[in-house]
Amino acid sequence: MSKTVSLERKQAYTRQTRTANYVASLKLEGITAPKSSSKPTSREEIIAKYTAPQP
Repeated sequence: MSKTVSLERKQAYTRQTRTANYVASLKLEGITAPKSSSKPTSREEIIAKYTAPQP
């Protein structure tokens, strides 16, 4: 019986590892990383935030 890992599990592991590496690299540079939010911000939300008129 061969043990295989699904593509989804490989992708999840890669995402988790990249995130951990990114946070570690920020820490090395002296930057405190924000806590991860429950919902990632969409591209449209980010564009709307920075194109909104400033008071």
